[in-house]
Amino acid sequence: MVLASAGEEAARLLLEIGAVISCLAVIARVASRIGFSPIPAYLLLGLLLGTDEPFRLERSAGFIESSSQIGVVLLLLLLGIEYSGEELLGSLRRSAPIGLVDLVLNATPGVLAGLLLGWGALGAVFLGGITYMTSSGIVAKLLGDLGRTGNRETPQILAVLVMEDLAMSVYLPLVAGLLVGGSALATTGSVALALLAVTVVLAVSTRYGEHISRVIFSRSDEALLFSVLGLALLIAGLAESVHVSAAVGAFLLGTAISGRTSDAAHDLIAPLRDLFAGVFFVFFAFQIDPAELVPVLPQVLALAAITTLTKVATGWIAGARAGIGVPGRFRAGFALVARGEFSIVIAGLSVGSSFADELRPFAAAYVLVLAIVGPMLTRLGDGLVERWWRSGRDIGHAAGEAA
Repeated sequence: MVLASAGEEAARLLLEIGAVISCLAVIARVASRIGFSPIPAYLLLGLLLGTDEPFRLERSAGFIESSSQIGVVLLLLLLGIEYSGEELLGSLRRSAPIGLVDLVLNATPGVLAGLLLGWGALGAVFLGGITYMTSSGIVAKLLGDLGRTGNRETPQILAVLVMEDLAMSVYLPLVAGLLVGGSALATTGSVALALLAVTVVLAVSTRYGEHISRVIFSRSDEALLFSVLGLALLIAGLAESVHVSAAVGAFLLGTAISGRTSDAAHDLIAPLRDLFAGVFFVFFAFQIDPAELVPVLPQVLALAAITTLTKVATGWIAGARAGIGVPGRFRAGFALVARGEFSIVIAGLSVGSSFADELRPFAAAYVLVLAIVGPMLTRLGDGLVERWWRSGRDIGHAAGEAA
């Protein structure tokens, strides 16, 4: 009887995991076919699985929760691999002004909204972080799908993303320290530790990145995969143990990996990232009652409209500073609108707070809206701007000739 019961438990576990992954496969296939980000659909799947029978997960919730934590680590590891230490330092020097503009324009609406909603100062800081962060994953996919990686505005878009990623290395330990009710000294110490870690890792990756990469590199795909993945999880765990975000630890490790090691590691880990990141989005929405989304929709739509305009303004200013034409400035702004993985990570950190039950459905609805609006603006808005710009120039030429 015990063996039979254990067999039934194992069968139910495998069936649930298999069903979730199969649903992710269908969503990814459809999203690829129509050229949109799958993140909104992943969130919808999580909402569906969080409802009552027959959909609710009973045996695999623990596995999915653990997998979602690995998903965060891999998301940030792969993001860090995209940048070398030299590139990050160069972006810091060149893009500090636009990074400050981005922070002020896009965090402020969230902070004000959090205060108006009555979530207190800490809740406002959380919501400010959610409205601030652009989805690097969605932006990278859009630029690749639309063939814009060589466009003049693309370096400006990437510079904004890099500044946001670095800002998170300070923000995440800050809010984590505030959330657990640590003293001002302890919280300051946590932030100082994060800044020290960023400084040390950037210095090490700049001077010794090639040596580190040679030590990690292996011609065996299996050995390289285990080396990078094991090191990423170890560093993420060490970061958490000293109250620095695991995501920041993974990101910093990624920046220290360069050359052929980063290229090979990216190809090996990208499929794992896609799997575990998909589970991460599902698990986040899985914990939310879909009925909780309806009451917050009016506020979410208002905030989404405001922060869409502020992100477009950010891209416009970044493009103007680089001497890019009007259509390119709009393209940069549209590309920055989508929110995604980091906004969900921030909302996930709020567990145990007095405002968590309100923030999490709000964040899910907010990401859902802008993960749809952002790609639509990027794809469709570009054509509208081009036609408007050309028609305006034609009218100007015609007026000049008539004069």
